Amino acid sequence: MCGRYASTASSDDLSREFEVDDVVGEWGGPSWNVAPTDAVPAVLERADKETGEVRRRLTPLRWGLVPSWSKDVRGGARMINARVETVAEKPAFRRAFAARRCLLPADGYYEWYDTAQPGRGGRPRKQPFFIHRADGGRLAMAGIYEFWKDPAADPDSPDAWVVSCSVITTTATDAVGHIHDRMPMVVPAAARDAWLDPSSTDPQRALELLEVTEAAQLEAYAVVGLVSNVRNDGPELLTPLGEEPPAPADDAADGTGEDGTGSDGTGAGQDRLL
Repeated sequence: MCGRYASTASSDDLSREFEVDDVVGEWGGPSWNVAPTDAVPAVLERADKETGEVRRRLTPLRWGLVPSWSKDVRGGARMINARVETVAEKPAFRRAFAARRCLLPADGYYEWYDTAQPGRGGRPRKQPFFIHRADGGRLAMAGIYEFWKDPAADPDSPDAWVVSCSVITTTATDAVGHIHDRMPMVVPAAARDAWLDPSSTDPQRALELLEVTEAAQLEAYAVVGLVSNVRNDGPELLTPLGEEPPAPADDAADGTGEDGTGSDGTGAGQDRLL
């Protein structure tokens, strides 16, 4: 999976679909161009600190996981994806995978395919594709999340904490493998309770809950190049190639690559965030 996806559902729609108990925080509304470090809607479960009751929550997380032991948040933009082959062992992800799993709802995601045509700087031009469920349903992408505390911030301030996430990816199916070699893993509806259960800490059991979206369930089509600039956002990003979309408000260069990847322990206080 690459560095962009679309997530446009309202909090009400997501709450109904994922049987959410509480909506915590705001993430800025729908986005057709979710990019690294953006706040994204996530579904997760947390035990109430006082009562111990486990509640399912819809809450924004920063896309790009920042391990709890990181010195700063800058490396998170490069950790938007976690490979399923190593997520249970890699130091940056293994603790989160064991006990802090989430769902990241998406309408679909973008991948860039190298063409034979020359692009900017003489490099091959990359054509964006939008990949989505053929039946119009949402992808419940498998995710993990982690807490990071800013050592320079006031320890009693909620702003001292950053809660971030990664999407778990796997080898792409034939339906999209010719476009990109990776794709997000999903959690089927029947496995969501077990996936989100914070008391379930067996990594092997968690791996068994993941699925790959069947090739027949996916569609991919080439879209206009608007998505290649993170400043562009709106339904016009899903315009099929060859059709004329509305002009974006600002198409200035933003410093990101054509593939959209960009350039750049737990403790007290976490429950105030989630």
